[in-house]
Amino acid sequence: MSQFQPTAGQKTNKLGEIPISVLDLSQIIEGKTAADAFRDSLDLARHAEKWGYNRYWVAEHHNMPGVASSATSVVIGYLAAGTSRIRVGAGGIMLPNHAPLVIAEQFGTLESMYPGRIDLGLGRAPGSDRRASLALRRDINSGEDFPQLLEELRGFFDASKTSYHAPVRAVPGEGLNVPVWLLGSSDFSARLAAYQGLPFSFAGHFSPDYLDRAIEVYRSTFRPSDTLDKPYLMLGVSVIAADTQERAEFLATTMQQQVVALTRGRPGKIQPPADLSSQLDPLELSAVRKRMESSIVGDRETVERRLHELMARTQADELIVTSGIYDHAERLHSYEMLADIALASRKAAL
Repeated sequence: MSQFQPTAGQKTNKLGEIPISVLDLSQIIEGKTAADAFRDSLDLARHAEKWGYNRYWVAEHHNMPGVASSATSVVIGYLAAGTSRIRVGAGGIMLPNHAPLVIAEQFGTLESMYPGRIDLGLGRAPGSDRRASLALRRDINSGEDFPQLLEELRGFFDASKTSYHAPVRAVPGEGLNVPVWLLGSSDFSARLAAYQGLPFSFAGHFSPDYLDRAIEVYRSTFRPSDTLDKPYLMLGVSVIAADTQERAEFLATTMQQQVVALTRGRPGKIQPPADLSSQLDPLELSAVRKRMESSIVGDRETVERRLHELMARTQADELIVTSGIYDHAERLHSYEMLADIALASRKAAL
């Protein structure tokens, strides 16, 4: 059976019945190292597997002191080796940064080591600033060649397009079933995913203004393929859950500080929560409020209500959740609360 069971358009997708997944940046908190971040990511992945989460994805970013997942394929291998059931993948690999052959070989290797558990999500943004993009030795073309890179990459996996006489083959990779997803924060990748008949993951956690448009484009222009006969939408959402509303809002100030740091052009390590009311100018405060509008922050009742509202609005086939919380124990607690809220049916089946 396919890992995808699309129900879009049937208006039956409900919280508690759809899969929920984890998006992790292997965050490096103030006072700690990348080694600490990886240990925390593995611990969260093991808990997520126990709690019934469907996937555990890590994202490619560069030149960001608070993000340790830059060598994304290596981190995926580490997490897959330390778990046994949960799907592990990229959310995503920024394909314009890489030669498609290299990604085919890396994910062919991962799929060979951990068969049936590896996902390859692809984005067209650089995942970095201009200087880091140049350091990656890529052309600065804003991802215009992404469709061509995607076709080249998928060709390396497709054994029907290669043979023993082909001049270049992905070994390992050729003939392996590595699910390819397209990721996006606008309607560009939504349209391309629909045209290719691929699953689509929308970054609702940082691009809420394009959410409705991207979903409409993806579903209305979808063409069935060998991969999917119906559209399959996974929606990214930021969730911070705590025992009280006040505690959740305090924990969310860590994310607010990240927004401010990016606005100022000075990204750094993940900071502990703090009262920011006297630290921000009006423009920064407006930027923080705008960025946090799509985040679900609160106690159990608030989180459950807002998740139900999100499902009613989007009819997503799957949610993928990021929780930018400073303290590892509190981040675990947030994901455990979410599992209790949204994974009742899936947990009962484990």
